Amino acid sequence: MPTLVFDGIAYGMLLFILAVGLSVTLGLMNFINLAHGAFAMLGGYLTVAFTQRLGVPFVPAILLAFLATGLVGAVLERLLYRPMYQRSHLDQVLFSIGLVFMSVAATDWLVGSQQQNIHLPGWLQGRSEFGEGALGMGHYRLFIIAVCALLVLGLQAILSRTRFGARLRASVDDARVAAGLGIDVNRVFSLTFAVGSGLAGLGGALGAEVLGLDPSFPLKFLVYFLIVVAVGGTSSVTGPLLAALLLGLADVGGKYFIPKLGAFIVYALIIALLLWRPNGLFSRGGSGR
Repeated sequence: MPTLVFDGIAYGMLLFILAVGLSVTLGLMNFINLAHGAFAMLGGYLTVAFTQRLGVPFVPAILLAFLATGLVGAVLERLLYRPMYQRSHLDQVLFSIGLVFMSVAATDWLVGSQQQNIHLPGWLQGRSEFGEGALGMGHYRLFIIAVCALLVLGLQAILSRTRFGARLRASVDDARVAAGLGIDVNRVFSLTFAVGSGLAGLGGALGAEVLGLDPSFPLKFLVYFLIVVAVGGTSSVTGPLLAALLLGLADVGGKYFIPKLGAFIVYALIIALLLWRPNGLFSRGGSGR
């Protein structure tokens, strides 16, 4: 049982890393980017290329995947996403889901449909047993938990204690007033989108070994991203984290105890939570852009 809880927590924290970028773009920019999973897939494939073809060690490779995916996000934000900011949410959904299908087709054409394998370094392989085998902790899952903890602390500090966080909050609350005060709103949102894309790439880099990586990745896990954001809300980092942990524990526990009803239990729990708190566990005020 303790091992099951540990695996559920690790899985939930991985889902948080994957989904927090969507929470950033949706909650702070009021933009529905269903192509978030495509950036996560890009991060995974870049990590495979860096480690297997270029011989880059795993940790530097995931950092490079974060930076490269963020750069791609910044370019696409300027060329494709920015004209969609003032469009309706329906237009944003149709636009971004179209990008998802384009990314799936392009990836399948460029690298094929086979599963990609991540070769972990020796220190991330294996597991440690505690309490005479009552608790088994996989080293890679411990690494994911540590990365998630650092990410939560870093995001909280950036959003609440830095000048950029203050400028971002001002731009979200009223973009016109923020621009009148001398804030470059377009630059703030471009950097925010780049960070959200980079976080997706980091999640894809970390999740490739646990979740698998193939061209269908953006569609396969899109529902999970949306559940984390919908249940957790977009007002803070804490909400998506708690939602991801709840989803991870429910998914792992349901598949272990009732394999045939595992997914049903998860979705029933999510529906109950959304009926109780339609705006998520932590709702947010503000009008966005």
